[in-house]
Amino acid sequence: MDGSFGHFPVDIVVLALIAAFLALRLRSVLGKKAGFQPLPMPAPSARPAPGPVIDAQAEPSPSVRFDIPAPATRVGAVLASITQRDSTFSPQQFLVGVEGAFRQIVAAYASGNRAVLRERLTPAAADAFESAITARESAGETQRSEIRGIDSIAIEDVRLMDGAAGTVASIDTRIVSDQISLTLNAEGKPVTGTESVTEFSDLWTFERILGVAGSTWRLAAARSA
Repeated sequence: MDGSFGHFPVDIVVLALIAAFLALRLRSVLGKKAGFQPLPMPAPSARPAPGPVIDAQAEPSPSVRFDIPAPATRVGAVLASITQRDSTFSPQQFLVGVEGAFRQIVAAYASGNRAVLRERLTPAAADAFESAITARESAGETQRSEIRGIDSIAIEDVRLMDGAAGTVASIDTRIVSDQISLTLNAEGKPVTGTESVTEFSDLWTFERILGVAGSTWRLAAARSA
């Protein structure tokens, strides 16, 4: 969640790519605007990191529309396969958890809260976010990100991949939100972004190793959608 969590990328060096990716996320213009840029998609971790990214007890926001593929579709069939392997999995509750994770991760990146990012992201994705935060801090810049509303969260695709650590489930979710997002320099003047509320469309990939104690859904990749 595949290595994302608006603000990043092009192809230079992986590091530059990532620093750019977080900056570009804030290069907002009035109207519809793509959010996070691509992070590299890392291979699934051999071991799941402890701690949940998705709260199974969270309550859904009445204003957010959740879109789940029908059972008769290919994606719906893969979701059913995950449910068979893990009786605690529910597509609806998964999306409720994604909403909470989205809000937490956007806020953590803006404030530079590395501890939260380590809890919510896969190790490779957390490394990428931290590199971008470090680059921002070195430049004397700060980021302001305010989620004014989330319109919809939809499951776009699902994959099951067998590996040495077990079967890894990856779920792509499209998140459409309204945000104020901008980067400020040391003098507090905007470098990128705008004070205006802008629509962002992001594709976040969450992954989990099924059937492994302690494995939880974590953000492994993020890109504009």
